[in-house]
Amino acid sequence: MATDVELAITGMTCASCANRIERKLNRLDGVVATVNYATEKAKVTYPETVTAEDLLATVEAAGYGATLPRTGPDRPRHRGGDERDVELDSLRQRLVVSAVLTLPVVLLAMVPAFQFTYWQWASLTLAAPVVVWGAWPFHRAAWVNLRHGTST
Repeated sequence: MATDVELAITGMTCASCANRIERKLNRLDGVVATVNYATEKAKVTYPETVTAEDLLATVEAAGYGATLPRTGPDRPRHRGGDERDVELDSLRQRLVVSAVLTLPVVLLAMVPAFQFTYWQWASLTLAAPVVVWGAWPFHRAAWVNLRHGTST
């Protein structure tokens, strides 16, 4: 008897990522999987010889993250209970902090009246967190794609 499950996939940055995960899952004996990049979900039908942990391990081995659907009281209750809200809040925080740190850099570079001796070092100090921390999701996606020999 076959079992159906819908996995939540994380770490996909493009449609080729979804295709790669789908191919890896379909290589398992008796598994039929379709991965939707837009919804970040994989619908998988698998036989009793394959466990849900095997599916998760296969996705992890491909370089992405996967979780089984949550039910019951351990489900997150963050603004409507959606896990994507947590990720969205993290990205929003990165955007706001990066914008706040970028504004003085732009002002120092564009308005000569604000420039002082060694103002470039102040700009570098303010820009470094934006380039490293603020853009971390992009760096991570580039690294994953580099490991797979692709680009986004």
